[in-house]
Order: sequence, then structure tokens, then C-alpha cells
Amino acid sequence: MAIVNTENKQKTIKNEVSLTGVGLHTGKNVTLTLKPATANYGLAFKRVDLEGAPVIEADANYVTNTQRGTCLEKNGVTIQTSEHVLAALVGLDVDNVIVELNASEPPIMDGSSKFFIKAIEDAGIVELDATREEFVVTDVISYTDEESGSEILVMPAKEYQITTMVDFGTKVLGTQNATLSQISDFKDQISNSRTFSFLHEIEMLLEHGLIKGGDLNNAIVYVDKPLSPETMEKLRIAFNKENISVKPNGILDNLTLHYPNEAARHKLLDVLGDLALVGTRIRGKVIANKPGHFVNTQFAKKLSKIIKNERRNNVPNIDLSQEPLMDVTQIMDMLPHRQPFLLLDKVFELSENHVVGMKNVTMNEEFFKGHFPGAPVMPGVLIVEAMAQTGGILVLSTVPDPENYLTFFMKMDKVKFKRKVSPGDTLIFKCSLITPIRRGICHMQGYAYANGKLCAEAELMAQISKVK
Repeated sequence: MAIVNTENKQKTIKNEVSLTGVGLHTGKNVTLTLKPATANYGLAFKRVDLEGAPVIEADANYVTNTQRGTCLEKNGVTIQTSEHVLAALVGLDVDNVIVELNASEPPIMDGSSKFFIKAIEDAGIVELDATREEFVVTDVISYTDEESGSEILVMPAKEYQITTMVDFGTKVLGTQNATLSQISDFKDQISNSRTFSFLHEIEMLLEHGLIKGGDLNNAIVYVDKPLSPETMEKLRIAFNKENISVKPNGILDNLTLHYPNEAARHKLLDVLGDLALVGTRIRGKVIANKPGHFVNTQFAKKLSKIIKNERRNNVPNIDLSQEPLMDVTQIMDMLPHRQPFLLLDKVFELSENHVVGMKNVTMNEEFFKGHFPGAPVMPGVLIVEAMAQTGGILVLSTVPDPENYLTFFMKMDKVKFKRKVSPGDTLIFKCSLITPIRRGICHMQGYAYANGKLCAEAELMAQISKVK
């Protein structure tokens, strides 16, 4: 497994765009507004109907309920049925968007992603000045739900692909398969596939006061049991129809399938939307057998954890014998620090959004004289300082006269120390931007590796200030 920076640029939408409808389960009118977001922001929902307009990131770790859609919850604030709009965003290759809602769930529309696709295209899609990361799958990763027999796995492939296989064990809806060979096919082949349900589920949901926004235009209803006159009357009233009928193909009322395997295609749509919660693009082929929101989101959580560990342990592959991009004299031309407080010896990589540097730790360091002289250990705060000096190279590279600037800490967050650093160790530092540099403020994720193993990590924020 590997996290790689690709040549592909991140994308957002050009203009904000809104659409309105009703929530499937609440039956409430809702307005959804898609707004552009900056690079590395990701996808997130914003409840503008609540005080403070709380934000819930599209993150698998916020999944709390998967009964009738994927529900996210953060600090007591919920978003229901998040998957259809997320599928549309990923299906159109969009990385960063704020989804504003004035209710707890997006409008169901026709039960597919079609209307969200149109809204995104109406808004326009633009590239951002930042590259996209991908999680490159090199081994098979799988998750199985023993209770339902559902299984989902991802295997190596050259691009993101998905295959779904459904089997509900009923005559009216037999075994179906669907495949998305490339994301660019989502709009034409998958996006208009509508959600579906079985008659026995509809009856149960109606009894529990759910699907208040449901009608026969936003869900395919497969009739898997005989319809009694009483049931017919209940459905007629619930769906506000003069007459209810069953077509020869076992579908309620006059709705026509878009595809013979529309159910499998919609399940694929759900998989794509649920796996958007991983937060990182996947380069691999997903195969889902009898998928559902529970197994999808459990798999998303598993991938998210693997990616987090991979990112932390993703030691930069640096040949220390090669000519560095910057040696210590060039570093001193840029940084104001001097011995004994210059804690960076070489810089090997420097781009618009990341930097990789190195320090050789020797017994001659001034701090070893007083920091456990009998068992010398490099102070953790100095590891973070060295990390920050590496990040200082990144932020100072954005101005034409770096020698006229000083770099000051604004914030340190999520600082963790994993292992001690001793004389003789070689420290490698990697700092990557979390958000783009603005007004001289640099917000970055820093990692320090000692002899090929993670020894410290931190989120750092610093600002450069011109020397007066």
C-alpha cells in the first residue's frame, strides 16, 4: 500500500448552485447548496439551519447509522442519506465542496444522483493549484459481514473501478451485476439508477412513520408478496395516488426501469458514495458482493485506518548519498537560524505543497550536555522545532527575498512522540500543506522519521513576518 502524490490537480466547483426537494425519511422540504472549497478541504456538510452552522466532514468515522442510508453524526448533529450527493461529486471527479443544507438530509429527488450531477455541471468544475493524493492498492483488502454474508474487497488495478453483485433471493429481483470500469463513465452509466425497496420493507417503514417524502417517482418498489386490498389502500393513501397497480415485471405502479440491472447499478452508486467517506481517492478495483450501507461504511472505516497508518509510516524514499537540493549553507541563506539552533542539515525535496529535509544527530549537539547526559535523548520539543524549520523552508520559498523574513509559530496541535531519538540517528522530516499558504500563514502536517521509523508527528501553523 502507498499514498502517492499524483500529477492530477484537485478540483472544486466554479460557482455555488442550489436545488430543492424533500427528504425521503423526514418528508421535509430542504434546500441543498453546493459551494466551492479550497484545496485539501475535502467534502463536508454544513447545517445552516442550526446555530453556529456546524460542519460535518464526509468521514467514515462519523457514521452512526446505516439502516436506510448512511447517517453521519458529529457533536450531536446529523446528516442522513449522504451517499447520493457524495457519489455525484466523486463521479464527476470533484475533491473539495461544501454541501450546505437547511435540514438533516439532502433532497431525495428521483432516488438517484442524476439531479446532483446536473447541478454540479451547471456550477462548473475547475482545477485548483494543488495535486491530488491517491491510495494505491498493492494487496487485497477485504471486509466480510458474517451475519449477512456481504463481502467487499479492493484489489490492485490501474484506476478506480467498482463491480457490484446483488442477490436478494427473490423471484422478482434475481442475481444482478454492474461494473464501473472508469469513473468518467459514472454520469452516463450509473448516475440515474434509482433507489429501490421491497414491498414488505415499504409496509414496515410506513408503519414506523418513515419515508414521509417517498412517492413512486423516487423509489422502485419490487412487489415480493401478494397485495391484499388493505395493503393496496394503504399504499394508495401513502403515495397519494388514485390507483395502485403492479406491472408484469413485478414493479409497483407505472414506473419504468432505466436498465434491467438498475438495482445493481444503484448499489454501485451507493458503494461509490459510501467509499467517498474514506477521504482519499482509491487506485484499485472494488468488488462488492451483496453490498449494503453497513458493509460499505465498515470497509470505508477499515480503509481510512489503513490509509492513516500508511500516511504516518510513509517514510520518504530518500537516497542520502545523492546531491541535496539545498545544503546547510543554502539553508542558512534562507533561514535566520544559526548554530546551535539550526536543526536542519539538508533539503532533498521542495514543491508547492511539501518539503523533505534531513538532520544528522550527533553527540556533539549542545542539548546532549544537559539532557540526560548518561542516556542522551534528543528533546521532543527540538524535534518539533526541526520539523518547523523544515516547514519554514516551504513557506519562505514563496517569497523572493526569504532572507528578509522571520518565521514564527502560531499553533501546534496533535503533537505525538512515538520513539526516542539518540546520537547517531538520522532524522528525516516531511511537511505537507493542509491548506494553501495565504498571507504568509502556513498550516502543515509534519512527520519526523528516525532510521526509517516514525518518531514524531504534529500539525503546525506558522507565519512569516518581514523584518522591519
